[in-house]
Amino acid sequence: MGLRRLAALAALSLAALSACGSGAESGTSALKIMAPASPGGGWDQTARTAEQAFTSADPSRRVEVYNVPGAGGTIGLAQLAGEKGNGDLLMTMGLVMVGAVEQNRSQVTLADTTPIAKLTEEYEIVVVPAESPYATLADLVAAWKADPAKIAIAGGSAGGTDHIVAGLMAKAAGIDPEQVNYVAHSGGGEALNALLGNKVAMGISGIGEFAEHVKSGKLRALGVSSPARLPAVDAPTLREGGLDVELANWRGFVAPGGLDEEAKKKLTEAVTKMHASQAWKDAVSKNGWTDVFQTGQPFADFLAAEQTRVKAIIAEMGLVS
Repeated sequence: MGLRRLAALAALSLAALSACGSGAESGTSALKIMAPASPGGGWDQTARTAEQAFTSADPSRRVEVYNVPGAGGTIGLAQLAGEKGNGDLLMTMGLVMVGAVEQNRSQVTLADTTPIAKLTEEYEIVVVPAESPYATLADLVAAWKADPAKIAIAGGSAGGTDHIVAGLMAKAAGIDPEQVNYVAHSGGGEALNALLGNKVAMGISGIGEFAEHVKSGKLRALGVSSPARLPAVDAPTLREGGLDVELANWRGFVAPGGLDEEAKKKLTEAVTKMHASQAWKDAVSKNGWTDVFQTGQPFADFLAAEQTRVKAIIAEMGLVS
């Protein structure tokens, strides 16, 4: 992404934040949730699901969701860093952002945030357009091995979960991961359009983003990255398809750095109450997510360990030196 485009996106995102209000009105300020990607993706879906669950758990609470797309969430991460000490702001994030920080050599890292909660895990799904000649994963892999460059793969940000799954699949199939023709998109909606327009051969994303389109017949599911078949979608596992690959994406909330203990406590309590709501539980079930709720030091420790793990994976894929 060019510097001029990064600057333009940053300017737009700052304008969006300004429109959301400063959060300085004590007692009446809205809780703002930043989805650091375009509408239609997993972070946006998580943020808007949480918005509904927050108001379900506490009808008096005002919640505002806004999008800051670009660079695997690192533009949003940089904006979050500029809100140091703001206890009325959360940002959805997850494994994708861990990889994007490394891939984009972001000067702002997750060490500059306040970890609040891990929320969900979601397995990945591999799909092809309904008109695709590839009826099974074996069909796709055979064509992929014959000409890796020919198989364009739509997914989320470079270095993110979808990209990692593509690299692991390639490695399991005996294809050099550096030869993967991966087409990164800022949000799930963009990747979906590429698939429906037959601009790519296959797509990889979280199950919640593609499941409805598989059920409607617009996409064909070839495999899921889970250890066993999932009730949310009729598809074999990647292992059943001959690729020894298993990976779960995860998503959660962080807040700006520099929060005092009282602000951190209030945010954690609000998210805990949201998580306990029936609206959230219903959404987790509907979207095929796995509830892995975790707060406090355990989540902070998990986040630190993930940064080490993901950096090693994407280095092996040749995405970082």
